[in-house]
Amino acid sequence: MTPTIEPIYWIAFLAFIGFLLFLDLFVFHRNAHVVKVREAAIFSAFWIALGVGFGVVVFFWLGSTKGVEYFTGYLIEKSLSVDNVFVFALIFGAFAVPAQYQHRVLFWGVVGALAMRLVMIVAGAALIEAYQWILYVFGAFLIFTGIRMGLSHGKPEKDPSQNPVVRFARRRLPFSDAYDGQRFFTRVNAKRVATPLLLVLISVEITDLIFAVDSIPAIFAVTRDPFIVYTSNAFAILGLRALYFLLADLKNRFRYLKLGLAVILVFVGVKLTVVNLGIKIDPIVSLVVVGAILAAAIVASWLRPAPPEVEGHPDLPWPTDEPNEGGAGDDVPSHGEPGAADKPRDGATRTAGSARPG
Repeated sequence: MTPTIEPIYWIAFLAFIGFLLFLDLFVFHRNAHVVKVREAAIFSAFWIALGVGFGVVVFFWLGSTKGVEYFTGYLIEKSLSVDNVFVFALIFGAFAVPAQYQHRVLFWGVVGALAMRLVMIVAGAALIEAYQWILYVFGAFLIFTGIRMGLSHGKPEKDPSQNPVVRFARRRLPFSDAYDGQRFFTRVNAKRVATPLLLVLISVEITDLIFAVDSIPAIFAVTRDPFIVYTSNAFAILGLRALYFLLADLKNRFRYLKLGLAVILVFVGVKLTVVNLGIKIDPIVSLVVVGAILAAAIVASWLRPAPPEVEGHPDLPWPTDEPNEGGAGDDVPSHGEPGAADKPRDGATRTAGSARPG
């Protein structure tokens, strides 16, 4: 497997992604605020346009085959990311994360996901180059994952706050009793401690790792070019935050999406296996099949949405520290007497002197 481009283009692409992330954090979302549907829709359109635009560049730069492979990989990753959105909504509900702090968690979650997937894709490409038989392992794993996902359709998700890694972190790290704005660390009684928001970030990163284990082999079934695999992943992931704020409340309208994703995973798993046996499947056929399965799942979901679920979340292990209705930043005090959510347990008083940002 020979890389299609020189390392300088990898560097340029990563620098471009870094610039976009800088704009997102320090310009567009410098101050914590609740992301409304209109804002989420605008940013979703921007990220999708950027991803599609890059695909057009690939089409004319590296040829039509690479272009079709990019769009197939992008479509697979984008569809899997929609399922990610609903898991994120479950995490934020389980930890009762105030709405205006959710974007900051997702931002650093995306940064971690981009770094983690770069390592996994480079390692995966090296393994395929050295051991061709590993493609059979990837194919079998995708088929198994697709069948398991299909069988779990309609079943309730596990409580993310009970994830073993989250429970381990909760036992080993010192945590404050309440959120301190959008900070991951704070000081309580002159000691540096983590806030519950760090546990939320850990949950988000673990979730993405689990999804990456599925999605990266799926795109290797489409192309073995690590540049195409990573760029299609990156542009799909960059739009994940805006997609969350746009679709998080529409879970019932995507009733059959997971079933469609299960079929897609089985398809690409079979494709990865038979291609290694010498049976060629044209890239445009893969794109059409993936698009058709995804479209069928979405149409079926909107024609037969799931019944509404009962709102609520389990008892929380700490106060929620809910902010003002106006969605002001971290340091704006609430009006009136603080409620139970503002008071740490054990009778401690949370003041400017005992809970300062680190």
